[in-house]
Amino acid sequence: MTETQMSPVPGPAEEMPGTEPGSLDHADDGTEPEERTQEARAAQRELFAHTPGFILESAASFGGSLIGGAQYGVSGGQVRGDVYLGGRTEIHHHGPAAASYVSGEIPRERLDALAAAFVEGPVFATALRRLREERVLVLSGAHACGRYTAAQMLLHRLKTPAVYALPSETTPATLPGQLTRSGGYVLRDLPLTRNRPLRDTHLYAAADQVRKTGGYLVVTVDKSPFLHGVVPVVWEPPDTEAVVRAHLAVKRGGDDLERLLALAPVRDFLSRDGHGPAQAAEFAEMLAGYDGTADAMARLEDFGQAAVEKQCRDRLSDTQAGLRDKAFLIALAVFDRAPYVLAAEFADRLFVHLQRLQRPEEPPEIPVFGEAADIRLERAGAEGEMRSEDTEWGPVPQFTAFFPREDIPRVLLSEVWTGHPSARPALVTWLKELARDRRPVVRTRAAAAAALLAQADLSSAVALLIDGWAVSSAFGARVTAANTLVLAQLLDAPAVLQLLTQWCTDRHWARRWTAIRAFGLLAPLRPDLAGHALGALAARARAESSNPAERNNLVESTALLLSVGARRGEMLSELVRLLQHDTPAVRSLALQAFTRACDNAEEGALVEWYADTGMYEADSARDVAVLWRTALGDRAHTRQALDALHTWVYVAQHRPDAAQALELLLPALVVTAADRDRLDHELRTLRAEDGSPHRPPVADRLLAVLHSAAASPENRHYARS
Repeated sequence: MTETQMSPVPGPAEEMPGTEPGSLDHADDGTEPEERTQEARAAQRELFAHTPGFILESAASFGGSLIGGAQYGVSGGQVRGDVYLGGRTEIHHHGPAAASYVSGEIPRERLDALAAAFVEGPVFATALRRLREERVLVLSGAHACGRYTAAQMLLHRLKTPAVYALPSETTPATLPGQLTRSGGYVLRDLPLTRNRPLRDTHLYAAADQVRKTGGYLVVTVDKSPFLHGVVPVVWEPPDTEAVVRAHLAVKRGGDDLERLLALAPVRDFLSRDGHGPAQAAEFAEMLAGYDGTADAMARLEDFGQAAVEKQCRDRLSDTQAGLRDKAFLIALAVFDRAPYVLAAEFADRLFVHLQRLQRPEEPPEIPVFGEAADIRLERAGAEGEMRSEDTEWGPVPQFTAFFPREDIPRVLLSEVWTGHPSARPALVTWLKELARDRRPVVRTRAAAAAALLAQADLSSAVALLIDGWAVSSAFGARVTAANTLVLAQLLDAPAVLQLLTQWCTDRHWARRWTAIRAFGLLAPLRPDLAGHALGALAARARAESSNPAERNNLVESTALLLSVGARRGEMLSELVRLLQHDTPAVRSLALQAFTRACDNAEEGALVEWYADTGMYEADSARDVAVLWRTALGDRAHTRQALDALHTWVYVAQHRPDAAQALELLLPALVVTAADRDRLDHELRTLRAEDGSPHRPPVADRLLAVLHSAAASPENRHYARS
């Protein structure tokens, strides 16, 4: 990948909204306002709280929604189970693969083959009774639930002389005119809209007609609000294992049936929810061909993923599905396991962009009151349920939308980006809108989506999205770029580390800022990269061209390495290593980052980790003592270190374990009389947390420990060691 591809310089049209043309090229004068420490930590919490769970779970130090013991309420989680998305171009059947008949009589051989492996399901008997009595039946259900196969089997069970498939162009009004011959008729997936509903009067006319010929009619439809006066039978698919058994019995007989069902990939497939009868039939077809080889076993293990990829491709390329349905599918991939209202809101915005791209001469039209949420979710192959979402005001119940399988969003977005490049202009414009939204979850999901696109095609994602955010003069856009690169690295997108390393020394200050921040966010999630990240940050610290804002970003980003993660001890060791560096700027970076990380009393801060874990780890306790002692004794950092010590004392006032940790730490900080006098003065003059002149009671306990330690020769020896 060339440098031009990795670091494109955007033209005037690519500058972020709200940025004056040309303003980015003059930011090296150091006039950029500095970011506050709280803003950096808040941006980090925002990333962790709203990133889809399956991305963060790939990080070595991330477990569930806990990061180093701090609960950040991660949106989403892991829901296992394959899903068959379906689509109108799919043939849902239970028998051998066969051609799709648009109209005319369905061959008897096909019906017999379907009947040989057909499993009735829980509502088949009810549907059969109603069809026999009423002559006309509407069978509704979700995609891939097997309702079309069930319709054919209902007519086959009634022993009609022939079964005819009506043409897809049939409308409710023209339906009676098609029923001219004796036999059974099936109309598959009748499309219904607000302007073309299916009314009971249509069915009365059809029933009159089939009674004259002695026939029957079954109409299959999606679950739809456009059934006026019609009471359908809602089809429920049969048990997955029953379908697999039925097909195996036809294909291989019953001799080795139990042996095949006992195979590990088969048990795993049957244990998961979300399989439609068609998918179960396809799996049984593959299982029937199992010959015991490693390749055959691998095909069984990969079946679920291959099916998802195929269905995502079919879903997006389905010419029968409307553009608004596809926009909702894409939006749901971005807002999977987030509140449904977000997917619905931004789906319509994406629909506007797609419609302008496809038909620029027509103004986009979005119905104010459209279909119900459950219908839209069903068409997208998704589900919804009430869940508690964490907010800054506490848990709030939200109707949450999600795909049954967590890898569907990645497959969908990758397919849109690489399989349908003509949609890129609309998708890029839409994601930029999301990145500018005021809601943290929306901004973070934009970054997560861009990371998935970068995993599929890094060069294009950088050129069209990431670099535009990275060179913005606004904090928010640069943070979005950093978040995107962090998440792309967690997804193992190629060449991201090389890109970040290159951007650390880029001529443009904003790309440097983005790379520095990304390293600060990445290392706690990937402790194996802590050395690489600190090396890149230290290399930038050695540069003499850094302005004050960039130096502050270096400190903030390095401090973020200590803010989360279960392996903070390794990062402390890396900072101690930097103290031995021969460059004063690198040594200063380590001390500033450490004291800034210490000057934090939020949940999960370094002081809490030290009290919970660090003080009990010999290496971590030693490294913390070395860093504290060095910072307190370095004239350039003494004041900042003492301010951070105040924070630890205030935390110790409320947490007994933190007080105990400080009592054990203080002796290691007293090597000389100057050390003792400095700490004595700070503790004696320390005001209460509310600003009153009264000294916190815990300070008196620490003073007693301090003077006891100063009088102990053994402690002096320990501190020097």
